[in-house]
Amino acid sequence: MPKFPRADRMQDIQPFRVMELLSQARQLEAEGRDIVHMEIGEPDFPSPEPVIRAVNNAIAGGDVHYTPATGMLVLREAIAGFYLKRYGVLVDPGRIVVTPGASGALLLVLGSLLNPGQTVLMADPGYPCNRNFVRFLEGRSRSIPVTADSGYQLTADQVEANWDETTTAVLLASPSNPTGTLVPPDAMQAISHIVQQRGGRLLVDEIYHGLVYDSQAETILGLNDEAFVINSFSKYFGLTGWRIGWLVAPEAAIPDLDKLAQNLFLAAPTPAQHAALAALSPETQGILEQRREAFRQRRDYLLPALRELGFDIPVTPQGAFYLYANCERFTDSSLEFAEALLEEAGVAVTPGLDFGSNQPEKHLRFAYTTSMERLEEGIRRLRQFINKT
Repeated sequence: MPKFPRADRMQDIQPFRVMELLSQARQLEAEGRDIVHMEIGEPDFPSPEPVIRAVNNAIAGGDVHYTPATGMLVLREAIAGFYLKRYGVLVDPGRIVVTPGASGALLLVLGSLLNPGQTVLMADPGYPCNRNFVRFLEGRSRSIPVTADSGYQLTADQVEANWDETTTAVLLASPSNPTGTLVPPDAMQAISHIVQQRGGRLLVDEIYHGLVYDSQAETILGLNDEAFVINSFSKYFGLTGWRIGWLVAPEAAIPDLDKLAQNLFLAAPTPAQHAALAALSPETQGILEQRREAFRQRRDYLLPALRELGFDIPVTPQGAFYLYANCERFTDSSLEFAEALLEEAGVAVTPGLDFGSNQPEKHLRFAYTTSMERLEEGIRRLRQFINKT
């Protein structure tokens, strides 16, 4: 049989291992096993009722046709209103592009900025799709190891030290996946200044904004109006399967982003845009704030519970719904530990291998995206598993 033709880039783009673990967990469930899910970064709450109602009305009224590539104007205006109300930042709706999820937003930004061989600086550990998108576009990601000393975030000194003639952008995530930590305002300002000084672009993933528990996260747009901001209706708004996100970009970048959107996906799904519009309503916001408090309570239970079991979590995550735990007290392979934990104890967690090459074998990510009752059951099973092994 002749060899199937395959692009070289496919050698470098790794699968999302958490999805493989999820698939294994679902297979065990199909066999009758009870699995506690702490592996997937998806809120367990259903879509809010006002969202369902608004989408049903839109579909019943026949409002299911293509929108402009940048999204419905009424939705872009509502997003601009969200920035003004939440952050006190004025954003022209014309600078907002509605996208199929945050992934669509990141693809547009990188596609409009990145030439083959150019470099994007990012933290390690970090969300794997970021480096895979850069590789897909024939760029290079420079994943810089970060530690608890900086809250697992890039510092201005690291950006300065790693910048070279190929560097075109810096990508920050605040709060981050997998660590749930924020970039401190002084570090954000210093990094922003370096990037502007060097003539590069600053990209900031703010998709976990809203899910911050002890303070108010501030958008980069309050410091740098020329930054690219990537956001999503998946996490705080809980609309994961609707696949809807947005991008705020400098005005000069909008024509290129519009052109790319037309060619890559034409427009975000129209029913999902109606869902997003309803998610921004005051009625839905009240529901989401109740859910945010539930996530905070879960964090405040799971963090000390894991520390008590012997996991090292040196930094309290300020946001998202993840705990990034050092597990070297129990294993020298987080992947083998996660696989055994799933098979023997029925608890699904994510090994650090998904998030980069910065000591992944020593780390696990726990997602508190399930009920308190299930988290308590997960800790009970985890304790038994550790004691047995």
